[in-house]
Amino acid sequence: MKTLLRFAGLLCCWSRLLAQDPFEIHIYEYEPLLRNEYSLEAHLNFEAQGDSLRDGTLWPTRRQTHLTWEPTFGLSKNFALGFMFLNAWEPGYSPQFAGWRFLPHLYAPESWHLPVRLGLVAEFSFQNTRYEQNSRRVELRPIIDREFSRWQIVFNPVFERALHGPGTAHGWNFEPGALVRWKRKEFSPSLEYYGEIESINVPPRAQPEVHQLFVGGDWETGAVFHINMGIGFDLGNRGPGVVLKSRFEWDWTHKTP
Repeated sequence: MKTLLRFAGLLCCWSRLLAQDPFEIHIYEYEPLLRNEYSLEAHLNFEAQGDSLRDGTLWPTRRQTHLTWEPTFGLSKNFALGFMFLNAWEPGYSPQFAGWRFLPHLYAPESWHLPVRLGLVAEFSFQNTRYEQNSRRVELRPIIDREFSRWQIVFNPVFERALHGPGTAHGWNFEPGALVRWKRKEFSPSLEYYGEIESINVPPRAQPEVHQLFVGGDWETGAVFHINMGIGFDLGNRGPGVVLKSRFEWDWTHKTP
């Protein structure tokens, strides 16, 4: 009976735990930087729905705004290092610093002439428990990217686990993400999918899932500045509800003339 009660409690919590990362809603593409090249991204996201009550250490997520600054620096032709600085604002509270992350980027050289472009981004996260129950976690994000003349398809089969906090008992989670983009000259419409399945290696395995779909697109405003915007919905009865997302990116790279 105690085991059943614990299991029921976990199911209640999962509706809150399982959701796309509100600080960064982004499918990673094959984007290597050369040495001394760098980029800056600003992720600005808004949870229109979410939870209106506190849940343990977690603050209410309804109408919560998240702003993340992400500089990335090229260290060699196929290796870069990025950082994230997380900020959040909940109506009724002052803006809060929510934590930070660092992200090594590794890319397979295009000279290998593979049928798809491959990369791997690791993410080590240190967060305030007001916004994430697990204060430390790690994420491994493979990148599988294929471009055609008019279309681009990207798949991120992400594996993530908590290193400190209640989620450590869940083991590894599987968080697949995919992007389909119709490439246009000025505005490229796209669909993004994000999913999450907890405890793929710890019994009980493959527990209740979250699926989200974002409709949006990308504006190319020049060689340096790029804008992505979208609106997300739950595909099912679990998840954060309606989410508005945006990403502003500045690239200082050596463009081929």
